[in-house]
Formats: sequence, structure tokens, C-alpha cells
Amino acid sequence: MSDVSHRGDLSTHPDVSEMRERYARMLGGRDVALVDGPVFLLGLYCAASPWIVHYTASQPALMTHNLIMGVAIGLLALGFTRAPERMYGLSWAMCAMGIWLIIAPWVVGSAPDKGVIINNVVIGALALVLGLVCAGTAAKSTPKP
Repeated sequence: MSDVSHRGDLSTHPDVSEMRERYARMLGGRDVALVDGPVFLLGLYCAASPWIVHYTASQPALMTHNLIMGVAIGLLALGFTRAPERMYGLSWAMCAMGIWLIIAPWVVGSAPDKGVIINNVVIGALALVLGLVCAGTAAKSTPKP
């Protein structure tokens, strides 16, 4: 059995350059926690917001809408974390979802009150801003030919 008790520097490891290249390729030059965590939390809040803001009875269509949109945003965040090089192309979809969330109280809902409107406008604006940050990060990290 080999002795693994020493805590040495990895710079002497025979595959250190390959490990560094793989790590850099995986991250794609982005800060994972800066974008993906807030996107996931926004999705969770969007899905739970009808029960938090208490409009489940007055706006049943909007309740279902926000639940589905929240799950979709959460799945995008998980995709951004799991396979960033493939998923960051969907950053613009997140921007579109943000715009849709802003106008949804009037399109999906029926006579929404002020709390419902403010809730969806804030969620939509955050989704739009985070989508733009994701798109900017993706554009910055794509290799130039």
C-alpha cells in the first residue's frame, strides 16, 4: 500500500498540468458561486412565492405559472452548475423568462393586486439581471478563435 499520509504540494504530481487544464476548462473562466447560487435561490423563491405572498386563492393561474417558472429557473441554475459549457447558451432564455415574469401578472393573472405585481416584477427583474450576468460571463469565457 502506498503512503498517502504526507501532505505535500501537488506541483510535483505527474498530471498537474492536465489537472489544471481540466479544471480551467470546467470552470470556463467563471465564478460558479457568484451566478449559479443566486439563480437557484431565485428559482426556489419564484416557485414558493404564491404561498409566501398569499395569492394562491385569488390568482390560481398565476400560482401555477410561478410554480412552473420557478422550477424552470431552478433547473437552469442546476444546468449552469452541472454543464456550464453547454448551458450558458441558455442565458438568454433566462432573460426572456425574466421579461415574461414581469408582464405575467397582467397576461396570466386576473386583476392582480399591488403585492402580486410587485412580487413578479421584482422576480422578473432579478431573473433578467442574472440572465444578463450569465450571458456576459459566457461571452467573456468563450475561447476566441
